[in-house]
Amino acid sequence: MSVFKIKNRKEVFAWSLYDFANQPFTTIIVTFIYSAFFVKVIAVNEQEGTFLWTNAIAITAVVVSLLSPILGALADRGGYRKLFLFLSTLICALFSILLYFPTQGEVYYALTCFVIANIAFEMGSVFCNSYLPDLSNSKNIGRISGYAWGLGFVGGLLALFLSLSLFDINNPDEIRKINILVGVWFLLLSIPTFLFVNDKKRKKFNRNHIYSSFLSLKDTFKSISSYSKIYRFLIARLFFNDGLITIFALGGVYAVGTLYFSFEEVMLLGIVLNICAGAGSFLFGYIEDKIGASKVINISLFVLIIATLLAYHSPDTTHPKEWFWVAGVLLGFMVGPNQSCSRSLMARLTPKEKQNEFFGFFALTGKATSFLGPLLFGIITKFHSQQMALWVVVILLLIGLILFNRPDVKQVHIN
Repeated sequence: MSVFKIKNRKEVFAWSLYDFANQPFTTIIVTFIYSAFFVKVIAVNEQEGTFLWTNAIAITAVVVSLLSPILGALADRGGYRKLFLFLSTLICALFSILLYFPTQGEVYYALTCFVIANIAFEMGSVFCNSYLPDLSNSKNIGRISGYAWGLGFVGGLLALFLSLSLFDINNPDEIRKINILVGVWFLLLSIPTFLFVNDKKRKKFNRNHIYSSFLSLKDTFKSISSYSKIYRFLIARLFFNDGLITIFALGGVYAVGTLYFSFEEVMLLGIVLNICAGAGSFLFGYIEDKIGASKVINISLFVLIIATLLAYHSPDTTHPKEWFWVAGVLLGFMVGPNQSCSRSLMARLTPKEKQNEFFGFFALTGKATSFLGPLLFGIITKFHSQQMALWVVVILLLIGLILFNRPDVKQVHIN
């Protein structure tokens, strides 16, 4: 059944538009344009810039890992999910716009704005993801999740096209203006989500909600053995998601610093990767409902490892940029399915009454160790090279793949 034929298609489309609205933040600011701009223009040099940027990603990861379970539990108890989603969206959009102002040498001004925006973005994703079990059933959850991820990559693609047409990419002042586009895009295009996605009735706030949130969090830790399938899946995800975060944070940085891409080439790379990512998300959303989320996750991890190895070897070939393009296309095609299937698998396993709280833990495992990959990448780059630092990504993805396929984890592999 197509997502357009389901009864609540209006609500599903409105929810999916949130991915469409927020994806330019990841595509433009985190992965391709602003990260490379920071390393190349704002920072003193590329090695120092890479080190500082990876530290900013690490700070985000630590803060989100601490906040997401608590705020997720509070949202469950008090019905504040939509309110928290709105506040996260507003903060991310405003601080994205503020990234226009830092200029060359204003490193900590830029990093402060980025860290605040990135934390808000990640917290918004926690609350947005928790709506998925409300909007879907076991027969269409893969398609709905894949549809939203695909629509998100379409949003990133359109924002890149718009940036390329409106701004001179070779002019640093023009590149800074793209941050304003990202913030305004996020604010305006997330409006349908707040208008048309239904939420449970919000209770009047009282201090007991905070206290009960901590109790709920404590109870979840105590009873984690009762949710062993979720626990084992999330342990594997600790590692492979850390590898993905490192790719997202440093893809553009690697292209500029190691392969000497121009900003225009990085922009074109981002466009092609978003086309591939959108196509992969849409296609594997249907495939997931046929073969199961676990098989898609396995396929994606295997291809991502091969692609990262290609990116590592590309500088040593006679056609380094061409081989990096091949690696980028493979990465792009599999990133969306991996994230989409992880989200839908989590939704399949999550008890209805624990949606926000468990998706808070989903974010926690996505962030608890996610400082490690970018941090190690930055340290290795500072003392060796970006190329050598890519081994961090390979190792993290490989560990995640191995843990995901342990015999006791295979119990998780449901359709």
